[in-house]
Amino acid sequence: MTSTSVSVTGRTASPSTARVINDRLALHLLKDKGPLTAGQLKSLTGLSRPTIADLVERLRRTGLVAVVGEAGAERRGPNARVYGIVADSAHVAGVDVRTDSVAVCVADLLGRTLAEESLPVAPDTDPARTVTAAVALVAGAAERAGAARLHHIGIGVPGLIDPATGELNATSGLPSWHRELATALHGGLAAPVLLENEVNLAAVAEQRLGAVRDRDTFVLLWLGHGVGAAVVLDRVLRRGASGGTGEIGFLPVPGTSGLPSATGCDGGFHSLVSSAAVCELAQEHGLEAAAGDQAGRGDGTEGAGAAEAVIRAALGAGERGEPFLDALAARIAVGVAAICAVLDPGCAVLGGEVGRAGGEELARRVEERFARLSPLRTRVRAGVVGGGGVLRGAVLTALDATQNELFGAP
Repeated sequence: MTSTSVSVTGRTASPSTARVINDRLALHLLKDKGPLTAGQLKSLTGLSRPTIADLVERLRRTGLVAVVGEAGAERRGPNARVYGIVADSAHVAGVDVRTDSVAVCVADLLGRTLAEESLPVAPDTDPARTVTAAVALVAGAAERAGAARLHHIGIGVPGLIDPATGELNATSGLPSWHRELATALHGGLAAPVLLENEVNLAAVAEQRLGAVRDRDTFVLLWLGHGVGAAVVLDRVLRRGASGGTGEIGFLPVPGTSGLPSATGCDGGFHSLVSSAAVCELAQEHGLEAAAGDQAGRGDGTEGAGAAEAVIRAALGAGERGEPFLDALAARIAVGVAAICAVLDPGCAVLGGEVGRAGGEELARRVEERFARLSPLRTRVRAGVVGGGGVLRGAVLTALDATQNELFGAP
């Protein structure tokens, strides 16, 4: 039997350590580039043919890898087996928690969506009943997806997550069942729970699936009923000492009637670009949404439908809508300039309901106005993942944890 040794921090790894490293490398290659033949694995890893043969057989015994087909029918000789990750060897769930709804998505080990469900939550519903119903929602989705168990559950919530405890800050003013749900899901489904701020998860989705797949460093501005930001530096999501990185709704900026306080963001950047502020700005410019175009997108965010509707109306109004779009872009550019003056991320993504509705046209106007405020070269892009970005980010977070557990961290 042939083995390959590798150098680890200047020392030669033992055969057992080399096998672990080689297995991990092969699994990540099969996940990212697969399915692959043994020959392709040999070319990508640089390992010998006997080592690859041993490796493949070892991974097949774990149940994580299987033969999924054959290649080489066009040439003489036996066809080469094609190996791939066994997608149903593990399952994860993502949960998007809002004040008036819960949404869940169950995916397999390759991230393919198998089941997706949602549950409306009335304001006067008993918190205990809400928690019970939400746990049943996730359990039901897992059952419909054919998942015997969930390896990890990612949860996106509004509010601050305490970095020391991983729990939702009790002073965030959110419904009590938000804090109780994570514990209930962990206990009821016997799966590790990963709690994360919703804007941070939207940034994860944009980087992996959306507007900034080519960027290692960027900020995402969440512009909707609430206003916030996510900061990604060198591919690392930054949360801050208290979990408050990105609380830009409290950012003191010119153009407001006062200053924010420790208990409220009125007077901060929130007062300029939240959904309510966008609607007021539209009224000042004589713009109204078309009749029947006031409903939200079903993401449970109050006021989002009206703000999206007036922005769409402005985009469709030609010259009549330009003064409003210019004024809105100028407001957003103030916040972008303040963030970039400190972080210099080189790219800002406009997310949330306002960012998505404005699209590339609003992003272009914001970039032009930012260039007048700052010497820092910064691209401004529109978010493209959509209203399900938080849910997608929750699934990706749970998937990363599961793959790192089963494959080993890359």
